[in-house]
Amino acid sequence: MPRTGERGGPQTRARIAEVAARLFLERGFEAVTVAQVAREAGVSSVTVFNHFPRKEDLYLDRAADAVELLRSAVRDRDPGVDVLASLRDTTLGLVDTRHPLSGVNERSTPFFRTVAASPALIARAREIAADLQHTLVEELERDPAFEGDATLLAAFFIAGYGTVLVETARRLIAGETPSAVVDEQRARFERLFDALRTGV
Repeated sequence: MPRTGERGGPQTRARIAEVAARLFLERGFEAVTVAQVAREAGVSSVTVFNHFPRKEDLYLDRAADAVELLRSAVRDRDPGVDVLASLRDTTLGLVDTRHPLSGVNERSTPFFRTVAASPALIARAREIAADLQHTLVEELERDPAFEGDATLLAAFFIAGYGTVLVETARRLIAGETPSAVVDEQRARFERLFDALRTGV
């Protein structure tokens, strides 16, 4: 029998994600079941799956945010601003505000440790990257102001972003702090966009 108010919306989703993250960090991703997350969050397993189609999405719950950021970078840029400049501003803005998607958030170290310890999460992260690449290709191809190779730009950008994050994750897992790596991470993103500007 459904529990009172468990269908919910953004608040229910946020509560489930928060509980899931805590349990995964405490026990490891593989050691926690969806039923345990549901019980701790005060909802049914069905409700959990209504909000998160896969167990992995309970932890990698920022994919929808990443999609919206990509779409906005293409669709909502000011007149005269090209796609690369807009993607650069979006990317560096994430770093400068220490957004969770930047990889230098205060929670990034335990997050990366949990992902690195789980083959299922690593595999899902790769699927999400492929989905983001596809999203960016679609946005670029429907943008009348974009004249480059949408497939190549999307592939290079997503791969480059992922490469920078993996290196940051390696350093954080090794014991460095987000504050210690943020400047180098920002510089590497700058180099990525320099390469994209001259090579695509």
